[in-house]
Amino acid sequence: MQQTKISIRGLLHLGLSFSLLTGLYACGKEGNSRINLENLNIGVNVTQIQKVTKQNQDTTVYIQGKIEKIAPLIQKKAYQVNDSTGKIWIITNQGNFQVGEQVVLKGNVQYKSVPLAGKEYGEIYLEEK
Repeated sequence: MQQTKISIRGLLHLGLSFSLLTGLYACGKEGNSRINLENLNIGVNVTQIQKVTKQNQDTTVYIQGKIEKIAPLIQKKAYQVNDSTGKIWIITNQGNFQVGEQVVLKGNVQYKSVPLAGKEYGEIYLEEK
């Protein structure tokens, strides 16, 4: 059985090559140097929107999805994010997202109760802290 030696120098060259290629790819995209997250699945830290409930209130979650709507607020913005399992609003200080853009955002789960005529019309949302 033949053993393969992997040198530190070889790993360094491989890492630098990968960095160079990804940098060149990003520079080659006209007017858009952002990373496309559309086909990227971040992993187990991302929570599906349908699983965010009012029982998760005051916990921090990561969501991944596409910006569908933007609502300007005083000194903040609210974005409606859709991840194919559901939609949720996130309130943030970040004001640079566009409709259709794929994002990964971290927020604190909040629930606002809105009782009306004996029925509950509350809303779950995220607030970036």
